[in-house]
Amino acid sequence: MITGDASYIKKINRSLIIREIVKKGMISRADLSKAVALTRATISVQVADLLEDELVVETQLEHNAVGRKPIMLSLNADAGYALGIDLDYGQISFALTDLLGRPVFSNIVKLETTDYSEILALLIKHIITYKKNYTNSRYGIIGIVIAIHGLVSNQEVIHYVPRLGWNDVNLKADLEKALDLEIHLENNSNLSSFAERVYVHHDTDNLLSATFHSGIGLGMIINNKFFRGHDGFAGEIGHMIVVPGGRPCKCGNKGCWEKYASESNIMEVLSDKKKTPNITYEQIQEWIDQGDAEVTEIMDEFIYYLSIGLNNMINIYNPDVIVIDSELLRIYPDSIHKIKQNLNSQISHYRELLISTLGKNSSILGACALAIQYFLDVPVLNLPNAMEASE
Repeated sequence: MITGDASYIKKINRSLIIREIVKKGMISRADLSKAVALTRATISVQVADLLEDELVVETQLEHNAVGRKPIMLSLNADAGYALGIDLDYGQISFALTDLLGRPVFSNIVKLETTDYSEILALLIKHIITYKKNYTNSRYGIIGIVIAIHGLVSNQEVIHYVPRLGWNDVNLKADLEKALDLEIHLENNSNLSSFAERVYVHHDTDNLLSATFHSGIGLGMIINNKFFRGHDGFAGEIGHMIVVPGGRPCKCGNKGCWEKYASESNIMEVLSDKKKTPNITYEQIQEWIDQGDAEVTEIMDEFIYYLSIGLNNMINIYNPDVIVIDSELLRIYPDSIHKIKQNLNSQISHYRELLISTLGKNSSILGACALAIQYFLDVPVLNLPNAMEASE
């Protein structure tokens, strides 16, 4: 036998047990043994360790049946906190959740600069504060994951953030050096797809999540893992050309998808048509409710071009679930039905197409969930719907 086999098997068993406890929410030792196909003796030893580590708690289930009341096991959600950070142009969002991904605290800090050193100092300051303020648990801050709105390499180095003007900066290394904490960086669209899988779509291993905000991003979960590509830059779907020789894009090409189907582009078109600067979703909602023909035409054109890109994605990846994150689609009546009407190819196959219920919270919730997964060391994570839990 190779040295280390026993400890490795114990680690695998622990991972299986934690995953099942989190998945079920509450489970007895007997049912746990059946679910993970481990002997009761193994379950007993592992659970004893988890109780000692304060990762699991026991609860005596109250019921009216005759006989002994079963003792149930559940994850100790208050044993630590996950810190998710969404670093975007103009603001940094912070979110803290317990170990079940339930929101505990959130805060948004406005940014008046794009300077790397200033933003680095700001991040360090706030992370130190969170670390000090949340020490009232066994593990304190159990992990920190930062959502980056740009290209992040497989080595977690920021290659390019368009709106911040950052090129090849090692934010992870700079933060870890200053804080003596482990930090993880991930593309925001990847984290959005992770949140959709972890919080909402527990029954799929293959999910695409497309975000339509300042640009268009694509997060891909394939066989329950991120699909990042060779360098980690996969998912820049907004720069897929849908109109050859079309509108010029900052990337250098013409006719990119995000020049026709991103919310920022639609906002610009509407502002120009309506002669209204700084247009809001509320104003668009009013025009839609009033049956404004001009707005309806622009929205239908938005859906037309959005559908072209979705058709390409479906044919390339043959996903199980496709989640679209767009506030404009949320306020436009029957938008999903209109999109599906444009997806009439006999070749395109998918099981479910829907608008995200997590919305713009998805990337930061995904950051928290990823921190939890790293901490619990489980291959697959299923958490209660965070938005439902916060209501």
